[in-house]
Order: sequence, then C-alpha cells, then structure tokens
Amino acid sequence: IFFLLYLKQLSFHFSLFNWICKDDYEISYIFISNLIASGFVLMVLLPFYIKIKYHFDKVLWKKMMRYALPILIAGIAYSINETFDRILLDKLLPENVAEHMVGVYSACYKLALFMTLFATAFRLGIEPFFFNYADNKNAPETYARITKYFVILGSFIFLFVIVFVHLLKIAFLRDVAYWEAVKIVPFILLANFCLGIYHNLSVWYKVTDRTRFGAYISVFGAIITLLLNFLLIPKYTYVGSAIATLAAYGTMMLVSWYLGRKYYPIPYDLKKMGMYLALSISFSIISFYVFDSNYMISIPLLVVFLVVLYASEKKELKQILKR
Repeated sequence: IFFLLYLKQLSFHFSLFNWICKDDYEISYIFISNLIASGFVLMVLLPFYIKIKYHFDKVLWKKMMRYALPILIAGIAYSINETFDRILLDKLLPENVAEHMVGVYSACYKLALFMTLFATAFRLGIEPFFFNYADNKNAPETYARITKYFVILGSFIFLFVIVFVHLLKIAFLRDVAYWEAVKIVPFILLANFCLGIYHNLSVWYKVTDRTRFGAYISVFGAIITLLLNFLLIPKYTYVGSAIATLAAYGTMMLVSWYLGRKYYPIPYDLKKMGMYLALSISFSIISFYVFDSNYMISIPLLVVFLVVLYASEKKELKQILKR
C-alpha cells in the first residue's frame, strides 16, 4: 500500500523518497514489498533459530525424505494445474487475441478467490488436527464429519457467489472489457471446490505415510490439465481452460476417494454430501445460465438451499451451538 499509493505523493514533498520512487515500477514494488515482509519475519524468528541445538538424525532424515519428496512432486504438478492454462492460452491462440484472452480469463479467475480462501484457510487449520487425531479410535468418523461440514460450507459459498456474481464483478472487475469471461466463473469456482474436497479426502495417504499416492494423483491431474488444454483451447479459448481445470480437480477428488476406501476407509456421508453438492450446482445452473442471476429467482433459491440445509442438519447444528 505504501509503495503503490503513498510513495509518489511523499516524493513530491520529501527528497528522501526520490531515490526509491520510479515511474512504471509498480510490479517491482509488489515483489520488493513481499521481500521486505519475508525478511522481517525471518528477522523476528532468528532468535529461535539461534537457540536450536542442531544435530543431524540420519534415520529421521530418511523418513522425512520418503514422506516429503512425493509431496514436492505433487506441489509441482499442482503448479502446472494452476498456471499452465494461461501459458497455453498465450501459446495456442493467435497473437492478435492471445493477450486479450489471457487477460479476461485471469481477471475472472479472481472471482474464485472466495472459494480459494475458504478452502486454503480450512486446510491450514484442519491438517494439524488430522495428524494429532490420527491415533484416536474414532478418527475416521471425525474425519468424515469434518469433510461433511466442508462440503456444506463450500456448497453455500459456491451458490452465494453465483447468485451475486454480477455484483461481485462490478466490485472486483472494474473494467467492463473483462466481463465477457464471467461465464467461466461457475467452472472455476466448482474446480476450486473439488480441489478443497480433494485436500480433505487426502487425509488417508498423509496419516498412513503413503504420500506417493498424492504424487500419482497430482501428476495424473496435471496430465489431464495439459491434455485438455491442448485439445480445447484452439476451439473454445479460455472456456476450454476452465473446463480442463474442473476436469483435473474433479478427477483428482474422485480418484483420491476411490483409493482411500481401500487403504484407510472413512465412513463419509456420501448421501448428504452428494445432496448438498447436487442442490448447490443445480440451483447455480438455474440462477446463472437460465435466469442470468435474476435476483427474483436467485435469492429465493439461496433461501431454499439454507432451509433444506437447516432442516437436514438441525440436530447437529443445535449440538454445535450448545457447545
């Protein structure tokens, strides 16, 4: 905020700021601010690093490498899923339209931010609990309940964003030229929702030290991403990229669930989870594609979803509120 909004104003009044104020340097300022923030965190934590008594444990190191290297591969595959659609849009489309297509696609991708933030925050908060609770005899039942809550909240967020997408595009996409790609938002939202469910389902290979399966699944998802982008972009442009992202994350979710049944059975309430997901997707299709997010139709659909949710989960909701 300082670099982008206030530095130029201050440089007019104080010569001290002239040497760091440069024209057309906004993107570099973002990287510089991230560097300063990371450096500050390292500086604050430095006393803890100094106090640690270091020694090399060869046995522990080998165990950590066996666990972590597949996750590293999975992380690389995840980066392919997240970034290669823009790269391929730029490479596979004619030069005169590629830049525009990448721009509108990236802009509308931002509207999935609500689902991404929710899924990321949930994962960061719940994964330590998964590991701490792994030895409990009721762990599978607890994991199943947590995943059901994730699906409930995610289904609501998905439908909420679709219902109010035309308000959100005004707030987040100030340039009207970007609005043409709003039609991909349901695909991207659902893709990130599937990714969030996948992270919840992936508990089976993490607590059983079978992280190699995480690498297999992620690489498989990356192959789907690349293949579908190559096939769909020339004909459907950024819509093809959105479909490829949904197909990749949806497949990863289903494969993880299927393999998890064999190696670490968890009694997921598939009936209710499927109902909430199907209801949210159905109402979103009606709202967005049939009635163009007409509030006279969309808001009642959102209310109906909440009523169904409350009626179905009333008993558990009351227990949670009491605690």
